[in-house]
Amino acid sequence: MQRFNPYICPKRDNLLGNYDHEDDKALIRDCLRNQAAAQKALYERFSSSMMGVCYRYARNRADAEDMLQEGFIRVFTHLSQYRSEGSLEGWIRRIMVTTAINFLNRNKHLQQQMEIEQAGAIAAGGQPDDALHGRELLELMHRLPTGYRTVLNLYAVEGYSHKEIGQMLGIAESTSRSQYARARELLASWRKGQLTPRQQGDK
Repeated sequence: MQRFNPYICPKRDNLLGNYDHEDDKALIRDCLRNQAAAQKALYERFSSSMMGVCYRYARNRADAEDMLQEGFIRVFTHLSQYRSEGSLEGWIRRIMVTTAINFLNRNKHLQQQMEIEQAGAIAAGGQPDDALHGRELLELMHRLPTGYRTVLNLYAVEGYSHKEIGQMLGIAESTSRSQYARARELLASWRKGQLTPRQQGDK
């Protein structure tokens, strides 16, 4: 995908100081006026955290960067629709999540109707390990089948209900619940050494 960054200024000066983090109105106003300094400031303020959001859904960094770029294009395109109801960061985050889901669907990576056999053998009666965290968790999540990883992110990280996830992804609410449970079981099994990502057969 060609890189299109309308918010990057020709000069590399630090322009963030022109906008107080508590004064989103001025930042939004100037972005809507197509002022490059404001667009750069908005991008620099949120790009790092939004890259983290995108990377949780992506297979690799290149896909995450494409999601991020597409998401910020949508942010600038629809910025006039922001009504200051909730935080600006939360509004941008929702756009990034929607962009990531659309990206996965468009590229036909999402496998929503996976059976338990496709995920490999799960230790009977295993309970999810709540201690999974940090870099280890992120690395293991990227080994999950895309459908499992997407449901896990939407439910456990973004806080959507299974009903909402079903509507977003075009699947039954029960499918969302089962994929979330299977994702948790896989992560716990990998962590405990009962099953390796290679044994699981994720491609």
